[in-house]
Amino acid sequence: MKEKQSGKMGRQQRGPHEQHGQQEHLNIQWFPGHMAKTRRMMRENLRLVDVVAELRDARVPYASANPEIKKLLGGKKRIIILNKSDMADPAATKEWLEHFSRHQIAALEMDCRSGKGVGRFVPAVEKLLADELARRRARGMVGRPLRVMVVGVPNVGKSSFINRMASSRRTKVEDRPGVTRGKQWVKINDGMELLDMPGVLWPKFEDRAVGENLAFTGAVRDQIMDTEALASRLLERLAADYPALLRARYSLEPEELQGQPGHALLALIGKKRGMLLPGGEINTERASIAVLDEFRGGQIGKITLEHPKT
Repeated sequence: MKEKQSGKMGRQQRGPHEQHGQQEHLNIQWFPGHMAKTRRMMRENLRLVDVVAELRDARVPYASANPEIKKLLGGKKRIIILNKSDMADPAATKEWLEHFSRHQIAALEMDCRSGKGVGRFVPAVEKLLADELARRRARGMVGRPLRVMVVGVPNVGKSSFINRMASSRRTKVEDRPGVTRGKQWVKINDGMELLDMPGVLWPKFEDRAVGENLAFTGAVRDQIMDTEALASRLLERLAADYPALLRARYSLEPEELQGQPGHALLALIGKKRGMLLPGGEINTERASIAVLDEFRGGQIGKITLEHPKT
């Protein structure tokens, strides 16, 4: 397996074997300079907004919750949007919404690609800011739009969300992290404006699973990753938690999953797909790209990699 490196990063490391056999260990660190600039930009612009909309990936609601954002917000009101819910396990999404409700945190599930749930955003923000809106009316402050800062980790769907809200393509949307570099104000109606901020990743992944889950979903650029190690680790996770979906997608028999390390599953999938190099060697690099692309595109099935702890 070849390790690709670019930018400021921590090297990926192979650790000792764990309970599931030849389990790949990935120590992923990624904190480009522009993300430090984004933190400063967020801090400077918080005073301009009434509420912060934090987009998270519904498949990894914990990993995609940047603790830097929580620190920066202070007492500013927040609403969490679980985006990409069409690719997440519906039962797990329900668990997360109940979790936020128990902790008195406003939250919505949404799929910005299809538009599902987008229409509930404005009413939810108005409900969250009901007291503020009442004060404005009492003071005769009418006509001032609500201002919402939109934040989240790279590739979580902020630009798609804003485009849906604005019914336009005002922001550049690409399925790769780090496209939105500067702040952008977008008017969605006479009563609300959105401030789009560049994506901010964690400065350091204290929990190995956080780095893995972000890498699985594409929040960390593949150019700095060992894609074969990443895909192998993902296959181990899916074999443990979603074996039926994995078998159905890759025509695997139950016994082919039992006790198999990730790299063996990757080779098996490459063989079944006919991904061969000259001489008959299995092209595991090609297989790894296919597995990651199909997971990120929701083709393997509706999958959630994290569940609320309380």
